[in-house]
Amino acid sequence: MTAINDDTVASRISRILADRIVTGQLEPGTKLRQDHIAEEFGASHVPVREAFRRLEAQGLAISEPRRGVRVASFDLKELREVAQMRAALEVLALRHAAPHLTPAILDLAEEATVAADNSRDVRSWEGANRRFHRLLLTPCGMPRLLAVIDDLHAVSARFLFATWRSEWEVRTDHDHRAILTFLRQGEIENAAVVLERHVQWTGQKPVKNVSGSTRDAFAIVG
Repeated sequence: MTAINDDTVASRISRILADRIVTGQLEPGTKLRQDHIAEEFGASHVPVREAFRRLEAQGLAISEPRRGVRVASFDLKELREVAQMRAALEVLALRHAAPHLTPAILDLAEEATVAADNSRDVRSWEGANRRFHRLLLTPCGMPRLLAVIDDLHAVSARFLFATWRSEWEVRTDHDHRAILTFLRQGEIENAAVVLERHVQWTGQKPVKNVSGSTRDAFAIVG
């Protein structure tokens, strides 16, 4: 297998494992067994190890001496850190992207917001929400910045799925509409202020455990 093929396989494995981690199919602390994953994907250990490294770089997995690679845990402190990082970096990207945002792009972003508002489950909402942010930020033309933002979206999505996996409340995103209104009017700084506040908001919601008891769960919803 060539290096290019290895990279392609590693990308596919890391993408699928990331989705399983984000959506909670692989819970925090779950051991990622190299042999089992290589067998599942019909791959050698080389691309599997590379996939593990990519998951670690995204903050979705951790490598521990003598314990191997496991799904990373997360807590409220991490949630707040991710929210603050997203706020800073997405505002930076928006300021560079704004001069290149066309009416067509803004229309697509509005369609994504409508789709999110009409979502009946967390997966479809998260996809539409991420699409909204990507549409507005991609024209910044800063691929490294966008790659970091993508990784942060994946981490924040874990909190979202952990809180809303069993149920979903339909909501209207007024912040998205305010951002779009300001951008259409050329008021970039006002749009940036709303985006920064929007991304940093962290919610708290009581969630029932299997035992019937309740716990407070936190989620980024921006």
